[in-house]
Amino acid sequence: MKNKSVLITGANRGLGFEIARQLGEKDYHVIITGRDEEKLSKALSMLESAGIKAEMILMDVDQESSIQKAAGILFMKNFRLDILINNAGINLKNDKSLISSELNKLEKIISTNCYGALQVTRAFLPLINNYGKIINISSGGGSMTDPVEGWSPAYCVSKTLLNAFTRHLAYELSGHNISVNAVCPGWVKTDMGGSSAPRSVEKGAETPVWLASEAPITLTGKFLRDKKEIAW
Repeated sequence: MKNKSVLITGANRGLGFEIARQLGEKDYHVIITGRDEEKLSKALSMLESAGIKAEMILMDVDQESSIQKAAGILFMKNFRLDILINNAGINLKNDKSLISSELNKLEKIISTNCYGALQVTRAFLPLINNYGKIINISSGGGSMTDPVEGWSPAYCVSKTLLNAFTRHLAYELSGHNISVNAVCPGWVKTDMGGSSAPRSVEKGAETPVWLASEAPITLTGKFLRDKKEIAW
């Protein structure tokens, strides 16, 4: 049986890289994407040194032309995807208030974290195999059920919108045998999460890897943490 394939955005470091590593160890053909060629090349070398079949494609999820160019590379190869993981995301310093922060900061975060994921999904959807999976890396900060705690409000709003995209995409693709889910990886020790985060990057990658490799295709339109559904 042909090895399954996965494309992961923002996979040159942190959670995205760890997801790529774990799926690569499960014999997935891994495609990592990012906007920094040097960092992406280094990540690719690390995966290949571990015996993982991988390749890289430069892609900035905040630039539609870059997304279309990346998708075009796979189209030219007649390459098919089984899994798409929208992991790329940003947070900006001084994200402390929706009232006092400059509006362009909110727009930048939403453009990358939400519209970026949507544009990537739209561009690569024709390449996704029947019974494929789309996984959006969200955050508990995007929950409309948990209490608001005041940290990075623009980032949290962007993840709320990403969750909404997840639900509607799951509905639209329900008749196409493609599942769409969102994952809260928890507060993870990454460059974005910081060294004081209580979770290891390995633990953070656990649920998206499980969703990609083991979860049934019938599981769709859900928000998950630690392999369990949580409230939106």
